[in-house]
Amino acid sequence: MMTSNLSVIVAVAKNGVIGFNNTLPWHLPEDLKHFRALTTGHHIIMGRKTYESLGRLLPGRTTVIVTRNDDYKVEGALIANSLPAAIALCQNDDEAFLIGGAELYQDGLRLAEKLYVTEIALTVVGDAFFPQVDEAQWQEISREAHTSAQGLLFSYVTYSRVTGK
Repeated sequence: MMTSNLSVIVAVAKNGVIGFNNTLPWHLPEDLKHFRALTTGHHIIMGRKTYESLGRLLPGRTTVIVTRNDDYKVEGALIANSLPAAIALCQNDDEAFLIGGAELYQDGLRLAEKLYVTEIALTVVGDAFFPQVDEAQWQEISREAHTSAQGLLFSYVTYSRVTGK
């Protein structure tokens, strides 16, 4: 079932890397602020490994953790055994955000209506990659170029699903 309330949010290096050893391979406080501004007040959907790498619930958001482990419990979080089940838990939210990891992003790209991508002008070593985006299915609707306090170039890019695809 297609749902219009799922958005994918991700920071990605030039070579597609999104993570290394369950951490972000860069330090970009500006992007963390941007992430917080977009997701506060909404549901955030993440895989178990992403949750465990955060080590805590993010304040001001409803956390939905996707895991195949039926016994997995986190006080204060909602647990789902699939991405569609997680999305169903967010149906009263006008925009739910899929925040990772790589495996869920693969499925999320098929279900999302919007992508918020922070493109980071770095090539880094990593073990988690963002899937290739089918450009025929997505239209860039905004792009803001920035330079971090440390001099790192990055852009906030928003894509909307091309209707009828």
